[in-house]
Amino acid sequence: MTRLARLLATGGLVVALGCALAALVAGLGYRFGWWHYRAGILTLAVVFWTAATAAVACAIAAILAARRADLRRPLVLGLFGLVISGVTAWVPYDLRAAASRLPPIHDITTDLADPPKFVRAASLRGPDDHPVAYGGPAIGDQQKKGYADIAPLVLKAPREKVFAAAQAALTAMGLELTDADAAQGHIEATATSLVFGFKDDVVVRIADAPGGTKVDVRSMSRVGRSDLGMNAKRIREFQARLKLAAR
Repeated sequence: MTRLARLLATGGLVVALGCALAALVAGLGYRFGWWHYRAGILTLAVVFWTAATAAVACAIAAILAARRADLRRPLVLGLFGLVISGVTAWVPYDLRAAASRLPPIHDITTDLADPPKFVRAASLRGPDDHPVAYGGPAIGDQQKKGYADIAPLVLKAPREKVFAAAQAALTAMGLELTDADAAQGHIEATATSLVFGFKDDVVVRIADAPGGTKVDVRSMSRVGRSDLGMNAKRIREFQARLKLAAR
């Protein structure tokens, strides 16, 4: 039992650390152009099952070690490995759960009838990226089912103030501004994810409206079938920040 506890604790911890490193490299590899993003996603799937196995091994080691006062080291290693493997396995599991729960779309807009149009983003996208043209009613119907709360924002502040506040909000969110035309009420920006470096383009349309200023937003991923809810989340955050800044 002593040997088994030590073997499971040490082996489980080593595998857990390897899985954490593999998950990180899976994203960085795509970010730096070493491989296609699908290779990174496939790696995460392998990481999940391997990390889950390591978690079981570490849990067994911790249980065995807890019964003996002289097995403090295997107990600590087992618990440490359990935490690392558990967190590592949770990441791909959570992503998979989101993909199953949310509609498989990657283009979200506050105006389904007349989505804001990308201009600058069209020249920033590569041949393998999604085109900037909107997908039409089929995409809109799926958005209504998955993100029914996404809607235009109407503010009482004047258009000039809203335009400046919109730029500030996008910058505060960490997006890179790529175009800003005050006369047209048009702003574009790009968001880049931390590990994989996935890029999503955002366009904001600001126009005069009865009683104030209407703001429409569109956020669209460059690659991938599903955005895992990130574009809708980004629009919600932008609107929340804009409401506070343009009061």
